[in-house]
Amino acid sequence: MNLQSKQRKQEYAARINRAMDYIQQHLFEELSLAAIAKAAGFSKFHFHRIFSSFHGETLNHYVKRLRIERAAWYLTSQPAKSITEVAMDCGFSGSAAFARAFREVMGVSASEWRDGGAAQHRIGKTKSNIGKTNGNAGKVFEITMAEDGWQSATPTWRIRMKTETSKGLNAEIEVKDMPEFRVVYLRHVGPYQGDAKLFGKLIGRLCTWAGPRGLVGANSPILMVYHDDPNITDDEKLRLDVCLKVDGDVAVDGDIGKASVPSGKFAVGHFELADDQFSDAWQIMMGEFLPQSGFQPDDRPHYELYYQSPESHPEKKYIVDICVPVKPL
Repeated sequence: MNLQSKQRKQEYAARINRAMDYIQQHLFEELSLAAIAKAAGFSKFHFHRIFSSFHGETLNHYVKRLRIERAAWYLTSQPAKSITEVAMDCGFSGSAAFARAFREVMGVSASEWRDGGAAQHRIGKTKSNIGKTNGNAGKVFEITMAEDGWQSATPTWRIRMKTETSKGLNAEIEVKDMPEFRVVYLRHVGPYQGDAKLFGKLIGRLCTWAGPRGLVGANSPILMVYHDDPNITDDEKLRLDVCLKVDGDVAVDGDIGKASVPSGKFAVGHFELADDQFSDAWQIMMGEFLPQSGFQPDDRPHYELYYQSPESHPEKKYIVDICVPVKPL
């Protein structure tokens, strides 16, 4: 592929990303083809075909799948909500339309999903991703609240390893308000769990673009923004944005986009991690910490904040904050 063809393909990819961003921002609203195509800068008469060729699924199926996957998350994370309430919250006009769509996307009914289908789905994904998750975090870690407890404006919990099998993974978690981040991003759609080479490649591409523009510095942490729950979404459809924090508005080109990462209250886990410890760290945050914290996940993107290259760490570890949006239980 010559340089001109590569640039044209990157421009198309950037426009598709803008359409995806628009859909995500208005996911539970009435989405018109004209508005989505306008966000991407394409004619509405050709956008369906362009989107399908780039993303591997039709525009209508993409929107429906995102809504159903969010509904699946609501059904397990907010058990007090009725199925009808979840359907309405996720942009469906009624229970019948929601029931058909849910079974089509997830393979079971919404009630079956809530009554155990979600757990079976996770088990199936774990079997297909051997080596990507440990699942033993609760057996080797102990989480305790700091002495000042709820009296502090930012409640803090400490993680202590119980056995040597945890490979030295100790950390601290605090619940605090995080600011909005203005970012430039490079998007990846597809499998990413456990693939350190992929992350390195994406970071390298983003920094190669940002460096000559003076956007890489000591105060520019890397963010990994995760738009989907890997326990629900098929690996081939997972969306990951590798982001660089910037100040103010920045001109972008090619397949580099710009966006904002929302502010709000987050559970922030401070970790020093080797390549094979990320799954345990996420399990601690989602499976061990949250159930005993008095908080539940909020409907905003999860992300990781990286402050340095592992090459500068004496043990070649990543200094990283895992940031989970939360609200009171």
